[in-house]
Amino acid sequence: MLVALALVVAAPSAAPQGPPHARETPSKPRPFGSECRTGVAGSHVVAYCHNPYPETDRVRLHVECDRWWDIDTDSRPVDADAAMTVRLTGRCWKEVRSVWVSHQR
Repeated sequence: MLVALALVVAAPSAAPQGPPHARETPSKPRPFGSECRTGVAGSHVVAYCHNPYPETDRVRLHVECDRWWDIDTDSRPVDADAAMTVRLTGRCWKEVRSVWVSHQR
């Protein structure tokens, strides 16, 4: 009897560690990021970013100029709060090679 009691106490439990609803489930990543539209007119660039989500999105406009001597620019970061549209501008002295917007939580 003592041996049987020792086996029951020492045996690992195969029972679950709690009810199924108490287990941690991996959470889905929450949607994030403003929707941005950019436009180029000659050497001037404008971007409009609208944030449809509740978290603030810090957006920044990046402009790469076509000429090797023309300085590429980055705008200052702007906070796009929930349901807010922000306007970002930039320019080159001559032609624009590429434009993009970066996002930061």
